[in-house]
Order: sequence, then structure tokens, then C-alpha cells
Amino acid sequence: MKPSEELMNAVIVSDELFGNVLYRIIRHDLNMTAADFAKEAEIPLSTIYKLRAGTRSPNIKNLRQIIKTLKKYETESEEYIAVIAAGMVLDTITETRRKIDDRLIMIKEYPASSIEDAIIASVYAERDGAKAIVCAPIVSRTVEKIVTIPVVSIFPKESMNIAIESAVKKTFPKKK
Repeated sequence: MKPSEELMNAVIVSDELFGNVLYRIIRHDLNMTAADFAKEAEIPLSTIYKLRAGTRSPNIKNLRQIIKTLKKYETESEEYIAVIAAGMVLDTITETRRKIDDRLIMIKEYPASSIEDAIIASVYAERDGAKAIVCAPIVSRTVEKIVTIPVVSIFPKESMNIAIESAVKKTFPKKK
């Protein structure tokens, strides 16, 4: 569901839900501050704060401006990037939508527990309409050969360093 549709559904339920959904969309989906969104929507910042807190009901003018602003970032086809990875890696993804270069791009997860699963998931992702695939380097070369969309490899430098340190601690006891 597009953020504008989600917000319209929330406004029908309650001011509190509207405020919670508005906060999540601004902060997480659009990755914007309240001030940036208020400026973009041409609504006073104090109004945005009151709406987010659920202490004020949106009037029709504010609602129109908010929805109009959200729609600027939405795409007709709900363009998305597929992320193919193990479940525990996918669990670290905190955003299902991100604002990148003034476009709201959806991130769709495809779990894979083996190389074969990742290859099959890449075919499904392309068939489902993914605009690009993000996956592990071990499968990216193979995936590039079977799909026609861009493939980008994940290079988890920090998590690799943490894993190596953890392995050393488990393998070599501390010297006393």
C-alpha cells in the first residue's frame, strides 16, 4: 500500500493513528525531518507536530497538502529494489521505503537460505517487477547472467570485522 493510501486509511480510524502513521512515513519512509516535510508541504511546523502527536485533527486543506506532498514521492508502478539474503540479514532492514533522489522506492525482501534459493529468488524478483537486485557477492555473478536488471553486491565490512573478532574470542581464550 502506498503511503498516501495508508495515511488516508488512518485518518478514518483516529487522530492518534493518523499521527503515528504520519510520523512513521515522514521519519522512516521519506527519511525526512518534520521541518523538511512541513516546508515541502507548505504547512506550519507547529501544525505537523500537533498532527503527529494526535492532538489536532487534520483539516481538509492540510490533508490535501500532505497527500499531495506524499504523492510527489510515490511512483505509479510502486517501483522497488529486491534484496535477496538470509532471513537474519533481512531482519536488519528497518525501512520498507526510502526516499532516494526525490523518489520513494520500495524495498522488497526475498529470503534465501542457500545459493540455489538466491538464484530462484532473483528470477522471481525480476518477474515480480523489481528494478534492481541487491544480493551477496557469492551469487551476484550468477544472478547477473540470468536476469536483465542491475545486480548489486552487498559488502558487509563492519559485520565481517565483528564476526572475525567474535570467532577469535570463541577460539582463543584470553591470556591471563
